[in-house]
Amino acid sequence: MDQELPRIAWHPAFLEAIQLELGDYRDSLEFIPELQLTSEPLKIDCVIIKKPKDLVINKNIAAIFKEINLIEYKSPMDHISIHGFYKVYAYACLYASFYKVPISDLTLTFIVSRHPRKLISYLKKTCAYTLEESSRGIYIVKGDILQIQIIHSGKLSTEENLWLRDLRMGLGAQELVRVFNEIQRQGEAARIGAYLNVIARANKSSLKELIKMSNDTLTLEEIFEEAGFIKKWEERGIEKGIALGQERFEEVSRDAQNAKERLEAIVRNALAKGYPLETICDITGLDVESIEEIRGKR
Repeated sequence: MDQELPRIAWHPAFLEAIQLELGDYRDSLEFIPELQLTSEPLKIDCVIIKKPKDLVINKNIAAIFKEINLIEYKSPMDHISIHGFYKVYAYACLYASFYKVPISDLTLTFIVSRHPRKLISYLKKTCAYTLEESSRGIYIVKGDILQIQIIHSGKLSTEENLWLRDLRMGLGAQELVRVFNEIQRQGEAARIGAYLNVIARANKSSLKELIKMSNDTLTLEEIFEEAGFIKKWEERGIEKGIALGQERFEEVSRDAQNAKERLEAIVRNALAKGYPLETICDITGLDVESIEEIRGKR
């Protein structure tokens, strides 16, 4: 099963995905990954800062964005708990304090792969917030001075949010085709190696199926080559070949040494029993000079 996977680094892929989602505004936004707030390991997954403060972003996931926007991303293997919500909320307060900006200039976005049913219920019933689904999969939290939204990536629109929606396990071959075609169309492969690596590793069986059905309209080799994967794979292949060759050489050398030692033992045993040199030559296939050399080692 695809879920039986080694640990996958989802966060670097997410950072590439969010930049692809906001690609039309890339030059007007500053993306700061894993901003450390204190000497302790408190990090915000991503901070997006508008360079022109009055920039208008016509994108559903950024409709609430202000000057400074804090993003918390949860991988498909994780979820956002009530305690986790307050921890990230505290990050926003710390950011406002350390950077001396009004908290009203900040927004807080949670991007999750699983529907946060318990958290949404808690925010409504206990915190008396109201939540409005502004567009498919995007929940605006109202009732706080801090602008907050929760984005359920699995419910996002494929047409508008391909990169975040498909950053997950369980993609079918046709869904991978859609992603790879868009990467090829935009010429982004060289910039999004982490994203490509994650969806390939998280969807191995679909990728194998896709490779079998690959054709001229979808050149996977070109995409992976542009991302630098082909060169890495070749280098790994060469390294593996060298390692295997060295291992085989050492194995053959050991076998040869063992055979030599056994032959010398036979010669010494025959000499000890007084066999004529000619007989020992016949038995071992060695010449007289070699037998005399073994005799001298005793």
